[in-house]
This record gives sequence, C-alpha cells and structure tokens, in this order.
Amino acid sequence: MTKKILVVDDDPHIVSLIKTRFEANDYAVITASDGDECIKKILSDKPDLVILDIMMPKVDGYNVLIGIKEIKAITGEIPEIPIIVLTAVGDPRVRDLVEKEQIADYILKPFNAAELLDKVKKALN
Repeated sequence: MTKKILVVDDDPHIVSLIKTRFEANDYAVITASDGDECIKKILSDKPDLVILDIMMPKVDGYNVLIGIKEIKAITGEIPEIPIIVLTAVGDPRVRDLVEKEQIADYILKPFNAAELLDKVKKALN
C-alpha cells in the first residue's frame, strides 16, 4: 500500500522539491502551507507521516504539535503519526522533542533530499 506523506512548509520551492522526490519513490504526497491547513489535512486525509516546518506564518510548527497533542487527548481523532520536523534554526527545543518522543526526527535546512527520504523510511518502519 502506498504511504501518504503530508508536507507542511510555507516555501513552495521546498514543497515542490520534497513532493517530486517522494512521488518518484512511490509515496503519495499531500501538502499544506501553514499550520491551520496542516491540522485540517491531518484530520481529513489521515497521512502516514508528516514533514513539518517549524517557522511558518499564522500557526508555527510548535503550535501545530501542541494542537495535535490536544486533539489526540480530547477527541482521539488523530492516531499516532510520525512527524519529522524541518528547521532552519538549530533550536534546542527541536532536539528536546525528539528526546521526549514527540517527534520521530528532525532535519536542518538546507537539507539533503536523500537524507530526508532515509529518515522518512526509518520513521515509517
């Protein structure tokens, strides 16, 4: 069965790069450009994994993670979904999220698409 990946980033070039690379590797890719759209697509499209940018307008990646946790706790509508964070900032909070198992992994921008693909494969297994 084809795995569905939700890519969330406000930079259309990054979204296009990831989408092209992952579709070439037999993943179905859906996209969102901000945190609000991300939450809606998680609920409607039920992705197998989320690639989430931290620095976005409107609702940033940290608030998306909080929203996912709250929706899980209150409604149970969101299953356990591996989340890989993309970040341009070496923020220690991101490493803390990995250590606390709130996200599967993270990768710093600029990133190597092959490395991101490897992290996704690892998170899905």
